[in-house]
Amino acid sequence: MKQLRVEADHPYSVHIGAGAFDLFADAYRHLLDKADHIVVIADEQVAELHLPYLLEFLADWDVRVLTVPAGESAKSVETFMACHSFLLAENCSRDSLLLAFGGGATGDVAGFVASTFMRGIPFIQLPTTILAHDSAVGGKTAINHELGKNMIGTFYQPKAVLYDSRLLATLPPGEVRSGMAEVIKHAFISNEEWLEELLAIRDFTEMTEEDLNRHLEKGIAVKAAIVEEDEFEGGVRKYLNFGHTLAHALEGHLGYGKLTHGEAVVLGMTYALLLSEHEKLDRFIAWSSANGYPLYLLREISFESLLPYMKKDKKSSRGVLNFVLLERTGMPFVEQIEEQRAHAAYEKLVLQIGDVI
Repeated sequence: MKQLRVEADHPYSVHIGAGAFDLFADAYRHLLDKADHIVVIADEQVAELHLPYLLEFLADWDVRVLTVPAGESAKSVETFMACHSFLLAENCSRDSLLLAFGGGATGDVAGFVASTFMRGIPFIQLPTTILAHDSAVGGKTAINHELGKNMIGTFYQPKAVLYDSRLLATLPPGEVRSGMAEVIKHAFISNEEWLEELLAIRDFTEMTEEDLNRHLEKGIAVKAAIVEEDEFEGGVRKYLNFGHTLAHALEGHLGYGKLTHGEAVVLGMTYALLLSEHEKLDRFIAWSSANGYPLYLLREISFESLLPYMKKDKKSSRGVLNFVLLERTGMPFVEQIEEQRAHAAYEKLVLQIGDVI
């Protein structure tokens, strides 16, 4: 099992590999023993598949379980309040412990609940998707608003991240595709050699468990290093949003959950690569097409319909469009893009994609 350390204001470890949940009875027993109540907030689909497996490792404690909607629909005010109501009904206190069991959306909402219940209680991230290798690390928590993604949230670090890779074996192809988007994002902003390795993958089913774990470790290491330097997104942490300005606009326009986050990020990275005049744009389009990302959506959605969402993006200010771009692989920067240039680039990308798909 691999262990990485995140040196945030409240440092913690990320454990990756089969058997990570064994640590409940070992390294993290003290956290569970001192909690007056332990609550698992679980994605309903993940609970159906894997809750008995998790509870085997928690047999020494009295654990209550609340299931929340699967995927992005969990990140709503209604779910957020339902979680608080459950904690209050179970007589939870400042000495209670939350376990977030699911993908990135579950981790986001459960983390936000932990950060706000009685002004903050401890929680542990138990990610179950590839995508969550990004969201479970770094302490960003949030729910969505109909006018923008992740607009209501906090920075709140977990006590630990236990990433049991056994759970990834049941992921459907769409979730694998979504998760690998964030993996290749980390490569684009950090490492040319790793990027080349990922671009050579034209069928995710060909990856072995060892290959996947290695890519996840690299991605988490990139995320951890950036979080350590800029925990509250005042500077370099913005680079982790490579591809996300357009991605969040697509998710908002289509309705949260209609398009997976990773699929949206791939479309957003394609756009950012064009704006960057990056040499690997054509190869990335070919990679995206081979692996089933829905590039065709860009031909069906007008720039005008996405613009209001991009202006509300958290990186934007006073309506100016800010994008994370690449000077070259491993050298990201933030640039203000005039609306006219952004529009022209979008139309150019639509034409370029039309020649490939």
